[in-house]
Amino acid sequence: LHLSHAKKKQKKKNRGCRCAWWRQYQGSKRRFITHQREDRMRPLLLKGHTRPLTFIKYNLDGDVLVSCAKDHRPTLWYADSGERIGTYKGHNGATWSCDITRDSTRLVTASADSTVKLWNLATGECIYTYEFDIPCRSVSFSLGEEYILLTTDAFMGVPPAVRILKHSKDTEEQTHEEVLLVNDAHPGRITRAMWGRLNKTFVTSCEDGLVRKFDASTGKLLNSVKIHNKSIQMMDMDRDQNTIITASQDKTSKLLDADTFEVLKTYQCDRPLNTAAISPIRDHIALGGGQDAASVTTSAGQAGKFEVVLYHKLFMEMFGTVRGHFGPLNFVAFSPNGKSFTTGGEDGYVRVHHFDSDYFEQEFA
Repeated sequence: LHLSHAKKKQKKKNRGCRCAWWRQYQGSKRRFITHQREDRMRPLLLKGHTRPLTFIKYNLDGDVLVSCAKDHRPTLWYADSGERIGTYKGHNGATWSCDITRDSTRLVTASADSTVKLWNLATGECIYTYEFDIPCRSVSFSLGEEYILLTTDAFMGVPPAVRILKHSKDTEEQTHEEVLLVNDAHPGRITRAMWGRLNKTFVTSCEDGLVRKFDASTGKLLNSVKIHNKSIQMMDMDRDQNTIITASQDKTSKLLDADTFEVLKTYQCDRPLNTAAISPIRDHIALGGGQDAASVTTSAGQAGKFEVVLYHKLFMEMFGTVRGHFGPLNFVAFSPNGKSFTTGGEDGYVRVHHFDSDYFEQEFA
């Protein structure tokens, strides 16, 4: 009886020690989890638009970015802090795209109100307005900013077209001079147009799933390749202009050779894609899209698949997703230094994501 009582006493003592140790372990575990959460990526949520986002553009230095939306007012932000600098007032329709000069002095915007406007990036002053009779969509400066590449939509029997406009750095000499017009090569809406190397060519993507290359001086069609079965929603080029990334409603993204349009890689996704971007410093691809905006109210954010999806460019493997938007993702753009990326969604929010240290230390393939 004495030995049995001693064993029970010792057992109770051990249980007390275990409880104390367990409480200490759980406390340290909580502190570890809290520390992990502090190191986790915390996006900057920028609320400056009342309508869905359409386009995001960083300047060459990556210290500011411009967001375009359907609410008529492009907005300028500090890229690091997310502080809003100001808005550009003047358009009366959705602003579909924009571009910034290399010296960050001028901004050009294309709008559904049938105008293309030149702005002073710092002051917000409208310098010049190109006026058309049809909605304007994609716009970009040439290398050297001597020309502006513009696409216009089909409207009232007028076919979609690609136009090259003259751009003058002297405000007094600026006129509405149209250097080139190509209006017989695209059966549907032109979703994106980009300059090729040394401004000798330009590339377009279209709703018919084709990517086309034209001679910039004559407008002659040089190459045309069927890339997707459905509409190409967005197209982007890497900073060296060697490869092109596409995003399509057929739930695939493809990496193309910029010269031959040969399909180098195909990224299979589980959602319709609206946007794609190539990291400037790592072999990574960012894709985004999601359920059609008309059906968003009938499903949760997770079911709608509104996350940013990160793929390895070479191995075509998905290694991560970034949640946040509660509507389809319309645009994603990497910063020029590759240390952050910005997204714009149907929900009207701009989210700036700065990568944590793990992103640069770990290998994902």
